[in-house]
Amino acid sequence: MMNTDQDTSNASNKKVEQTSKDSKPNQENLIDDAFYVNEKKYGLWDSTDLDGKGLVTSLTKEQCISATRFYLKGKQEGFSENDSSYSGIVGGKL
Repeated sequence: MMNTDQDTSNASNKKVEQTSKDSKPNQENLIDDAFYVNEKKYGLWDSTDLDGKGLVTSLTKEQCISATRFYLKGKQEGFSENDSSYSGIVGGKL
């Protein structure tokens, strides 16, 4: 009985250690000295800034890096305003 309880406890501790390792940004995943990219559950890729704030989630690592660079550039330079305006009025007979 003692062995089973001890084995369960060890398994729980290993799971907690693994979760802790996954949640910490890895220096190897630092991109452009500006953000981290890490693989998450279900094969998704997640980017976070240097403070740990989530930025972008993508299906592939390359898409995540590209989208995060685009997002950070827009955040830094300001997102362009849409010059087009749309009207809800339809001309002509329906």
